[in-house]
Amino acid sequence: MAPPNQLCLVLVIFLSIFSLSSLPTNAIIPKANVSLPVPSSQLVENLCNCKAVENRRFCLKALSTPKIIAVVDKTQLGTLIMKLGAASAKATLNALKALNYCVEAYKYAILSFEMVSSELVEDPQTANYDVAVIGPEIANCEKELINAKLQAPRLLAGNRFMKYYVSMGYGITSTLELENPKEY
Repeated sequence: MAPPNQLCLVLVIFLSIFSLSSLPTNAIIPKANVSLPVPSSQLVENLCNCKAVENRRFCLKALSTPKIIAVVDKTQLGTLIMKLGAASAKATLNALKALNYCVEAYKYAILSFEMVSSELVEDPQTANYDVAVIGPEIANCEKELINAKLQAPRLLAGNRFMKYYVSMGYGITSTLELENPKEY
């Protein structure tokens, strides 16, 4: 027969295990809102360690999805890498389209502000209209940036300043238009 100390120890262990087993698992292991990194496969490790890969950390992070970890050969891995590359290129292209739209909106704003300067004396009503139509172009630039999920604080600040200048321009041209009504 076992000595009393060993019997007590076995009994304590048994009761501890039994009492814990009736609790839900989250009482034993609390849920954390932390996503644990998926271990990389040997294929991914080999690829990310090869000399041709410029950024090992990026490679490991980009290729740490369960779908990629599950690949069994280099062809499957290559196919998934090409799909990831295409998706990244599409996202970048969308950002560039938004930027291009903004470039065109700002070219338009420059031409319009310059044109309005020359119209102030001769035709305040036309000047008023020409400065007013700059605003929607800048607003559309901002919408494009937001839709492309492009974080561009300098561009957003520039858009805000453009809105201010448009409102000031509209204010001054409205005043001039009232002082010098055009007769038709």
